[in-house]
Amino acid sequence: MTTPRLADVIAALEAAYPPALAQSWDAVGLVCGDPDDPVERVLVAVDPVTETVEEAIETGAGLLVTHHPLLLRGVHGVGADTPKGALVHRLVRAGTALFTAHTNADAADPGVSDALAAAIGLAIEGPLQPVPGPPVDKIVAFVPTGPALTAVHEALSAAGAGHLGNYSHCSFATAGTGQFLPHEGATPAIGQVGRLERVAETRLEMVLPRARRAEVVAALRASHPYEEPAFDVFELAERPSAQGLGRVGALPEPEPLSAFARRVAAALPATAWGVRAAGDPDREIRRVAVCGGAGDSALDAAIAAGVDVYVTADLRHHPASEHLLAGSLPGRPTPALVDVAHWASEWPWCEQAAGVVRAALGGSVEVRVSALRTDPWTIGKP
Repeated sequence: MTTPRLADVIAALEAAYPPALAQSWDAVGLVCGDPDDPVERVLVAVDPVTETVEEAIETGAGLLVTHHPLLLRGVHGVGADTPKGALVHRLVRAGTALFTAHTNADAADPGVSDALAAAIGLAIEGPLQPVPGPPVDKIVAFVPTGPALTAVHEALSAAGAGHLGNYSHCSFATAGTGQFLPHEGATPAIGQVGRLERVAETRLEMVLPRARRAEVVAALRASHPYEEPAFDVFELAERPSAQGLGRVGALPEPEPLSAFARRVAAALPATAWGVRAAGDPDREIRRVAVCGGAGDSALDAAIAAGVDVYVTADLRHHPASEHLLAGSLPGRPTPALVDVAHWASEWPWCEQAAGVVRAALGGSVEVRVSALRTDPWTIGKP
């Protein structure tokens, strides 16, 4: 069995967690390591800290995959006399690569919040804050009926038009009549200068990624028999996707908030932070919004989703207090809140990421999930 290269593992991870989904301020991807190096073992963890780096090295992992970046903000050096620089040097000397999937894993489908929702036992409905799919155009071309139509259709397909999911050459065609009058200087493929022509034509419609617009238009001009082909390009409206921040789901059966808080605590690894709930303990919970990591910025989205409870991490006092105050007004119900430790909310993703590598590379690489608790809080008192 051929040992995969680091580049093979990265390709699998970036297919599952596309770098384009990362926020502009984020730092994702390969931090250190040679893409041509062989990788026999992979360790997945939430944090790139001393403990997980040492675990990766001690277990012979050629790659440490983490959710949180080591070098999130710009640096001018990674000297070994700095805490983060020391980790980089430790990894490089040991021949262990470091790869990060952060906000791109948050927004992916499935991603961090899918893993959290699954751990709690939710049937997922969709993202809490969906992001639109890639921008799409539609090209409408008018082509003489016959062999020319086949040639144009093939050329547009080869240039990137007409691809929908696992299908290619997708199009819609309607018959009609084209009309034109060639003037002096024209070299018409059909008809003569000075004579009005009417030709049996087909209206050919195909969608295409907006990023491929120039290539598709060039293919149309190159393959169309007319020296001046008639065509339109329309920018289509944004289309919702299954990608985005957070997830909305439902419990199999309703249960009171107090029981739901116990459910969340049982589903996640124990931390000093624990699990806290805000709201009436007897409130019935059925529909749930979750957001792995710090999610108070999505409070308004949780309200708009009409859920009974919102589960996330790092909820601050004032946003939570104001949220509950708003919910006390008649006719303005707001979801109850469940606050968990940041690390605990994202730890279920580790097994998801490990599964991505296993599915792509099979038994050619050994993948483990770190069980070390790297939550920074170590003491909790009631």
